[in-house]
Amino acid sequence: MGLNRLPKGMRTLRGVIAASTALVLMGAAVAAWAWPGHAAKLGIERLVAETHGSLSQDALNSVTAGMTPADLAIARRHDPFLKIVPRDGTDLASFDLKGRPDLGFDPSSPDEAMRINALLPNDTAALTAAKPFVLAAGTVERARAERCLTEAVYYEAATEPRDGQEGVAQVVINRTRSPTFPNSVCGVVFQGCQFSFICDGSMAKTPVAWAWKRAQDVADHALDGYVATQVGTATHYHADYVAPDWSAERVKLIQIGKHIFYRWRGRAGDLSAFVQRYAGNEPVIQEANYRVNRFGPSQTATVSLAALKASAKTVVTDSGSTRVETVLGATMAGRKRPDKDEVAKINASLAKYEQGLGGTSAPVISAPASSSAGGAAMGQSN
Repeated sequence: MGLNRLPKGMRTLRGVIAASTALVLMGAAVAAWAWPGHAAKLGIERLVAETHGSLSQDALNSVTAGMTPADLAIARRHDPFLKIVPRDGTDLASFDLKGRPDLGFDPSSPDEAMRINALLPNDTAALTAAKPFVLAAGTVERARAERCLTEAVYYEAATEPRDGQEGVAQVVINRTRSPTFPNSVCGVVFQGCQFSFICDGSMAKTPVAWAWKRAQDVADHALDGYVATQVGTATHYHADYVAPDWSAERVKLIQIGKHIFYRWRGRAGDLSAFVQRYAGNEPVIQEANYRVNRFGPSQTATVSLAALKASAKTVVTDSGSTRVETVLGATMAGRKRPDKDEVAKINASLAKYEQGLGGTSAPVISAPASSSAGGAAMGQSN
């Protein structure tokens, strides 16, 4: 039945209901339009349209072109970037924006550094195996590369587990393929104080024969194409008792023994970025130039395999994992728990290098004599 056939009273009532509904809808629309959030949304959309998402000076001029002097004065008065008044009344001139915020940790303390490092989770999704690296045996280049790589493995990780030593060797190999580093094995190992055994006097001590042989075996395998998949494309690592600033700028991959391994962030850490060709011209390292401890006085000691095993103890870390530490390991080569002053010296040397003051040297060497004398190694790759 059509509307016109309804009695006059019912038609009037139907009209009142329709009119009321229309008024309600109109009121809701007006309210929505007047809602501050809606106005803010429109304001944001207008700014994006005018500036094209840019924060350039031209974009700012475009936005403020229609503002009166009074409008601009009010805007400046409320601009938090133009005037910040510290609650304690501290003069802004005393703020050092170049420093890092104090989060309540003391990174110079080995125990605190270990806690800081444990807070950063491993990113296993970022692990991608590197490509094999093969250097022909029986050549001069192979002999020099093998020597340099063995030294890196020995002095950096002599008392670390086998996979930890393989990780150190893989970092060296990865660096030879990264455009950021030298394109030879010896060039990478002896680049400035990137590996702290280069500068801490460790090379003044004759390597322990059995430990040297183990490090040499790791180096041989790496140069024969063995890939340490557990560290992927890592180009950096450090001991867990230090917390260098740069670690927050890298991707943490894994901790093996006392070493924490990292890769570059973004595309620089992807396998596709490791395109640098091996130079094939290994420098001859003048080892005598690296037998001076630039971090402070060093100690020498005689240690046997039996004594090393006798000093072993199991340590439970903050993360709940366990590992074996040795008291005599520090006098032979591996990692030891340094005191606060030693950590400060290590971090200072790394900071100096990262400011562009590190240098490179060129040149090899005579094979180590069989001896039980050892040396301390507190180092890290930065």
